[in-house]
Amino acid sequence: MESGTDKRVVGAAGDDGIGAVIVQVAEDAKAYGAAQVALYKAMATVRLRAAKAGLILGAVAAVLGLAALGALLVGLIFALAASTGPLAATAIVVGVTLVIAGVLGKMAGSRIARALGSFE
Repeated sequence: MESGTDKRVVGAAGDDGIGAVIVQVAEDAKAYGAAQVALYKAMATVRLRAAKAGLILGAVAAVLGLAALGALLVGLIFALAASTGPLAATAIVVGVTLVIAGVLGKMAGSRIARALGSFE
């Protein structure tokens, strides 16, 4: 006893019904999503490569700047040593440098706290 219903599989070749269209739209949406992910991944890779060179140059500049600062501090110690002695000159230069570092650190901390606290 056959019921006379159509036993075709939805989405089969040559089927132009709504089921086939929905399946095709779903497949197209998946392909579109995958393409978008690949595009953004490629864009991120290009930008990171460009940023990598900048970060390396910045790190080299920072190291050279710190080396120059160290040389300046040694020069200050030698200049002061002639009038105060080497131990006192070292103490003066280190003390002043630590005070400057402390003031800058306090300023940085307050700005970071203000920036993070602004979302409350």
